[in-house]
Amino acid sequence: MKVFHLAKSEVASYLPLPFFTSQVAAGFPSPADDYIENGLDLNEYLIRHPSSTYFVRASGDSMTGCGIQDGALLIVDRAASPRQGSIVIAAIDGELTCKILDIRNKQLLAANPAYSPIPIAEMSELNIEGVVLHAVNSLCMPW
Repeated sequence: MKVFHLAKSEVASYLPLPFFTSQVAAGFPSPADDYIENGLDLNEYLIRHPSSTYFVRASGDSMTGCGIQDGALLIVDRAASPRQGSIVIAAIDGELTCKILDIRNKQLLAANPAYSPIPIAEMSELNIEGVVLHAVNSLCMPW
């Protein structure tokens, strides 16, 4: 999975939207669920470090096993510390990619078995550009 179109985030306003705390059933709705219990601002919910956060758009299918679809908008935090199993944006010889960081085995992993691990030791230059904290995917419409 490659990454393209970098854009810096700027949290300029507070926009709380209605948040229904009850869960949504895939069956018959309850009339009691019409009550809004809270407001939710997606900036506050999704962005921990505004000055260190940026967005990228994913390309490809190597991370579909983690819920990152082709074309997903990724929310990446440069201030988050990459750990074993973190999904990261890595620059390999200057080219960006989104992969799972496997520190123990010194490799980058895809979340799709069709792709082989990328050994870190073989790379001439690897930079972690941030940790992917969220992915925003468009839903497939069946009609």
